[in-house]
Amino acid sequence: MEFGKIQQPDTVNFTLPPGASFNGRIWAAVEPVLGSGQCQPSVFIGGPIWANKDYVGKVYPSNAKERDFLHYYTRQFNTIELNLTHYQIPTLGMIDRWKTEATDGFTYCPKFPQIISHERQLVASETLTEEFVNAVLRLEEFLGMTFLQLPPTFGPEKWPVLETYLRGLPDELDVAVEFRHPDWFSKALMWQQTLEKLYRLHRHVVITDVGGRRDVLHMGLSSPVLTLRFIANEGHSTDYTRTDAWVQRLKTWFEKGLQKAYLFIHGGGDNDTAPELILYWVRELNKHCGLHLREPVLQPKVVQGSLF
Repeated sequence: MEFGKIQQPDTVNFTLPPGASFNGRIWAAVEPVLGSGQCQPSVFIGGPIWANKDYVGKVYPSNAKERDFLHYYTRQFNTIELNLTHYQIPTLGMIDRWKTEATDGFTYCPKFPQIISHERQLVASETLTEEFVNAVLRLEEFLGMTFLQLPPTFGPEKWPVLETYLRGLPDELDVAVEFRHPDWFSKALMWQQTLEKLYRLHRHVVITDVGGRRDVLHMGLSSPVLTLRFIANEGHSTDYTRTDAWVQRLKTWFEKGLQKAYLFIHGGGDNDTAPELILYWVRELNKHCGLHLREPVLQPKVVQGSLF
């Protein structure tokens, strides 16, 4: 991922900002979850890729074939940020295979195709949108949050276009919007009004924690559902201290009433270190938030030529 990529993590202030003021509106409309005796929040955590040969012998069995990577991925993690759909509308054959390989409770979180979001910028895209929506809805119980990533050129003056597009999507499709143009965040009132508009549309928002664009770490919610893209720096020590801060923030948000969280952990680079970081997230969430998330089982990679 190149968006917000940095070379020197030590130079970045990774402190989490306070929650957006509009979050109070969200908490006022829901019941607390943790500590209330009610059901636990739903937490889905995974990465952005399953086709990584570095996972063989670590995340996947040492004899795993590339065609079987998805099968093993869904047995280690319970969601994936499905970037593949950003580059093509999935065929029915792809959808059927994804359903076949999924385990109970697994969710795919597809990204809207870039031909819709970036090339056409949501205009004159009705036919393409219908094709994409019909395809992903066929995932049925395996469909989680969908991502509508707006291009960096899509600023607040284009809100009417976004609103019209969101209104045209079916209610049963969960959609989280990722904003990248700096003007969405440069004025607090503007961002507050944006969250309120999304709230009225029953649509969600993406929070991105990445070193080179701290403005997109806006900490705002338009629903009691978090969609977080956490961009790490290939195993740097700050990847773990940042995780610690997020776990404490999530504990607070769960106590206030956050009902569901989609957590997408990017390791940085080729995502070789993402599995270790996801395991750390899972253990810390279970420890501090009283959750019962299944831990991925990672095997130490055998170095060729080593006796041990």
